[in-house]
Amino acid sequence: MATEKSKILVIGVTGYIGNFIVQGSAKTGHQTFALVREATLCDPVKGKTVQNLKDLGVTILQGDVNDHESLVKAIKQVDVVISAIGSMEILDQTKIISAIKEAGNVKRFLPSEFGVDVDRTSAVEPAKSAFEMKIKIRRAVEAAGIPYTYVVNNCFAGYFLPTLVQFEPGLTSPPRDRVTILGDGNAKAVINKEEDIAAYTIKTVDDPRTLNKILYIKPLKNTLSMNEMVTLWENKIGKSLEKTYTSEEQVLKSIQETPAPFNILLSLNHSVFVKGDQTNFTIEPSFGLEASELYPDVKYTSIEEYLSDFV
Repeated sequence: MATEKSKILVIGVTGYIGNFIVQGSAKTGHQTFALVREATLCDPVKGKTVQNLKDLGVTILQGDVNDHESLVKAIKQVDVVISAIGSMEILDQTKIISAIKEAGNVKRFLPSEFGVDVDRTSAVEPAKSAFEMKIKIRRAVEAAGIPYTYVVNNCFAGYFLPTLVQFEPGLTSPPRDRVTILGDGNAKAVINKEEDIAAYTIKTVDDPRTLNKILYIKPLKNTLSMNEMVTLWENKIGKSLEKTYTSEEQVLKSIQETPAPFNILLSLNHSVFVKGDQTNFTIEPSFGLEASELYPDVKYTSIEEYLSDFV
């Protein structure tokens, strides 16, 4: 007998990954709720996003992370809370934790992770401080005794693949003449399509195997080095690119010389593409599981397939 699907509340639905997640939830038949601020409803652009969600059957709940009463009221209507709030508001999730504690009915909380495993990274500043905020939230969730799953989806395809990890303003497709490669280009990174991240995230909410564990979205075909990605692209367009390798020393220097917020992106790139932080540890069953092994029925888009769209 199939168990009833959990009711899901998504917080941060007008943000980048939050929008994919709330749509993924609604499309897989979960009763789905979105917490939306009054200001969002009045905003012409965000208001349109909210209307699209309503059309998908999402229940819109007016409320705010900073309004405890509205938060508790929203949480009491669901079984699972997924937070996708933005990087500037990560620490506001302590308010979600308090509200979950008070509501007392939540079977699973997925805090706003959707990146690297912050407990297993060697990132330099300023990414280091950004990751430390997520670590604080992890420890607060655990201290509160709230059942959780942390979703580590590594890199968003939409951020990295259209430019083939090139840091050039205005670039909208992979380069066809020359390419800059970070470090020696051999560190393996993981890059996943946003719809797939949403699909795996929704799969995990009712899965007892992922309770109080980390779900790593790390499919084999999406775990490639920068050199391998460039070779894939060269094969697709039938020509070799001129390659410039940037030493780690040069990457670190550019992080220090680049103004915010771009220095955060550069320090993230250093962690992922130079240090190989997404792939330099083994996923042990004691703390985590890999999504594509757990859910083989999810047909994910490989990096190679993704790049085909740009040929």
